[in-house]
Amino acid sequence: MQLLEGKKAAIFGVANERSIAWAIAEAFHSEGAELAFTYAGEVLEKRVRPLAESVGSKIILPCDVTKDEEVEKVFADLRETWGGLDILIHAIAFANKEDLANPYVQTSRAGFHLAMDVSAYSLIALAQRAAPLMEGRGGAMVTLTYMGSERVVPNYNVMGVAKAALEASVRYLAHDLGPKGIRVNAISAGPIRTLAAAGISDFKAMLHHVAERAPLKRNIDAEEVGKTALYLCSDWGSAVTGEVLHVDAGYNIMGM
Repeated sequence: MQLLEGKKAAIFGVANERSIAWAIAEAFHSEGAELAFTYAGEVLEKRVRPLAESVGSKIILPCDVTKDEEVEKVFADLRETWGGLDILIHAIAFANKEDLANPYVQTSRAGFHLAMDVSAYSLIALAQRAAPLMEGRGGAMVTLTYMGSERVVPNYNVMGVAKAALEASVRYLAHDLGPKGIRVNAISAGPIRTLAAAGISDFKAMLHHVAERAPLKRNIDAEEVGKTALYLCSDWGSAVTGEVLHVDAGYNIMGM
């Protein structure tokens, strides 16, 4: 029997075939899960729809997570089509380019609000709607974070602060939803070449630095994150909740 046979999973945040969210989707599909996808805007729809269709997805919906009415519609459609939900993947983050390029002290009020809304509050917004669909099913939610939440990473700036809020939200959501049998975890992935990473200055230097200093002496790939998400969302991770699990070749343990 496949690990996710009969399970329904909603994937938020696929941007293209190199996305971590897509690697997670492929891992879930290979283990029998039925998948639903969302996209934000026409440009992303052109990338997401063919990928979703390639794994047999019948649910491909628009969703701007800053708009409650669009979030509501997604979960109304999931309820109508599936009747319930087993897995939620939150792989959504955004900050203005200038708020990543400039020193953190120069972050604008509007830029701070935007980064927090899209990158942190959106998990809460999705969890509010997903939880009622998961009750009685042993649901699992997983979000993606990065070590810039714990330590200063040059050029990560306001996104690091947003990820710190996201990780705190994981713990509070795990506490709130645990009595309902719903688990909430985060994966702190090492740097990977993705569309989101393209917005970070000197990203190549970051890759080189991690590969040189991590205990495994290499970078990671998206498939490894996908396998970790599979563990967290399957029965293999049934007693794990409120965790931030590092998948970074061990880089996070290093001091000097």
